[in-house]
Amino acid sequence: MARLIPDILMFEHSYRCYPVSFIDKAHLENGDKIIMPPSALDHLASLHIEYPMLFELRNSSASRVTHCGVLEFIAEEGLIFLPYWMMENMLLQEGDIVQLKNVSLEKGSYVKLQPHTSDFLDITNPKAILETSLRNYSCLTTGDTIMVAYNNKKYYIDIVETKPSSAISIIETDCEVDFAPPLDYKEPEKPQPNLRSKKRALEVEEVAQKIPKFNPFTGVARRLDGKLSTELPTSGTDPGLKQKQQEAGENVCSSKPSTSASRSHSGKLVFGSNANQSQSQKGTPKVVPVKSSEEETQKVEEAKFEAFTGKSYSLKG
Repeated sequence: MARLIPDILMFEHSYRCYPVSFIDKAHLENGDKIIMPPSALDHLASLHIEYPMLFELRNSSASRVTHCGVLEFIAEEGLIFLPYWMMENMLLQEGDIVQLKNVSLEKGSYVKLQPHTSDFLDITNPKAILETSLRNYSCLTTGDTIMVAYNNKKYYIDIVETKPSSAISIIETDCEVDFAPPLDYKEPEKPQPNLRSKKRALEVEEVAQKIPKFNPFTGVARRLDGKLSTELPTSGTDPGLKQKQQEAGENVCSSKPSTSASRSHSGKLVFGSNANQSQSQKGTPKVVPVKSSEEETQKVEEAKFEAFTGKSYSLKG
């Protein structure tokens, strides 16, 4: 809050207010300086108040308060001239009565600003423009709406917060400035998914669920020679796979007749030199049991080819 000067040094008067445009001082719209009558200067000089002179403006009918500085003492007696944006903040009309008294404000250390429109952020260097514009201001009050003019356009900015008090002096002080999102700022909306693409994704998911999943290492195991393997793989994902493979192997094996077994019961007569000798000795042919085809195959495999063997013949015969 504003720290009031003791009553001994108090300056307090009521004046009728008018816009500065009435006295061809339109340039004062870019700031918070007012025009006061010469009698006010005489009174203030006699009080030996602090400089720069700062004042509290109060509209009792609307319970509105703001603070300002003074530029000149050239107004007619009983009148003061204010920037129009200040009259708007105070809800004042031309010729309304306003109370004016001098105050001493603490130097500001922090201020939070909120632009009315987002186009203020489109300025190339808004911070530099703001610093230049605030040089025309003597003080800032929480709740006020100031006007910043740039490139033939007016930007309105709310004073959201000030520290260390609700009214601060910004003359010859380092003040931290923060920005709140503009009043017309809207969060970017998240893109809604296309209904057609969403429906297509559901259809693809349904088709994918109908397709049987791939199970590795399934089926009947066979050797390289085409015969069934006696050992079935156990690494399949199906727990009943081994039993199915064993049953399939038994069915295939049982469907083929055993040739070795059928041949083991058959025999044949072998005639040769040994057979003739035995017949001449005993008079009856000797029946020799025939070895199984597996034994014969084994015997043939064991026999090796020997080159240049057998009987020799001469050219004479």
